[in-house]
Parts: sequence; C-alpha cells; structure tokens
Amino acid sequence: MSIRATARIHAVRTEGGATALPVLESAGPLALRRTRASGAGAKVTVVGAMSAPLGGDRLAIEAEVGAGARLAVDSAAATIALPGRDGERAHYDVRLTVGDDSELRWLPEQLISAYGSDLRMRTRIDLAPTARLVYREEQILGRYGEMPGTLSTRLTVHRDGRPLLDQELGYGPGAPGGWDGGAVLGGHRAVGQLLIVDPAFEEKEPEVRILSGTAVLTPLAGPAVLVTALAPDALLLRRLLDAVLRDEAG
Repeated sequence: MSIRATARIHAVRTEGGATALPVLESAGPLALRRTRASGAGAKVTVVGAMSAPLGGDRLAIEAEVGAGARLAVDSAAATIALPGRDGERAHYDVRLTVGDDSELRWLPEQLISAYGSDLRMRTRIDLAPTARLVYREEQILGRYGEMPGTLSTRLTVHRDGRPLLDQELGYGPGAPGGWDGGAVLGGHRAVGQLLIVDPAFEEKEPEVRILSGTAVLTPLAGPAVLVTALAPDALLLRRLLDAVLRDEAG
C-alpha cells in the first residue's frame, strides 16, 4: 500500500532574537525532531520512521523560515529509494520558503537510488531578496555493486520572484541516452550540488573555479554560486562539497 504524507516546519524569530518552531509536524515516514543548534538558530533532523520512498509513495516536506529566523535542517541517515510491488513511480517533493534577513541551511544525507526503483524528486525554493541559503543535494546511483534505479530530479529556485536556477537531471533506465557516458557522469556513481545564495555576493562575486578534476564552482546570475561535483563514491563526494562549504559559507 502506497503512502501519502507531508511533513511541515515553520521557523519564526522571537522577540528575544532566538528562533522558535511553532510548527513541527511529522507525517508518515518523515519524523521531525528538534536537535541541538548553535547560536540563536534552530535545528531540525529528519528521521526515517520506515523504509521510504517505495514505488507509489507520494511524500513531501515543506519548510518556511520567517523573517529574521535561522534554521538548519539535516537528516539522521541516507534516504533510499526502493522499488514497490507494482512498479509504480514514487514522488518526493520539497518546498522551501525563506523570508527577508533569514537563513536556511538544508543539508540532508544522500539520496540512494536502489536498483529497480523509480523516483521523481522535485525541489522548489522561494527566497526573499535578503534571504541566505545553503542547499546541498547528493545522489548515489545504486548501492554497492548494483546498478541504479530510475531517478529524475528537478531543482527550481526563485529569488524575489525571479528565476535564479532551474535544473533537471535524469539517471538510470529510461533516462535520456548518454547519462553514464563521458560527457555526463563518465562512470561515476556519486553526483552532488551545493547551492549558496548570499546577498554579500553582490559586493564581491566569486569567480569560476575548477575545484578538482570532477568539481566546478560557477557564479549564477544573482548573488549565488553553484558547485557541481562527481565522485566514485559517497565519501569522496561529501569531502569535495564540505571543503567548499567551509570556504564559501562558513
């Protein structure tokens, strides 16, 4: 039996300058737990309460960060896309809204596309003009020694109502031909992106940089940079992205 569930987070700034969580609503396999944060911000960890997403599931998580609030979201473990009994596609939607002078650090663990699975993941982010964002996504194509399932992802970001980034990727059976070729993944099985949006970049725009043989930092048409990286495994991918995170976002 497939699952339909939407988890919700709402962070607001209190009169004392701290961040409160008036809404922390778990749903289905998405269990939300407030965990220890540094400073005046709040931190939420997503804990998988059951195996998901399975074929046919429709899961979503929504987070809204009010003006002046600070929120960090991570996860306790990787998310594994698994096949269902009837071969249906699973859907996982992420919707993030970040208000003026607020900050969201969205740093979950990897998404693993297991053999036989079919997952369509969509992320929509809406940013106020003075919002700050650190957003990481990592996809691991297959568990150890196996081919990946079918994975389709789309990341859409708007800032002040205007498009900042709209990117769609596809891997595995059914994806456009050549996804595993030398012009795309070149045989790598770990792929990730790190998006940093900061109004401070308007004063000093970062330059294009080749970070390694398989990673590049690219300024966007706005106060933002996008890092795209490939690696043979999840550990090396994380090391690449963490190095940039330390340098560019503190």
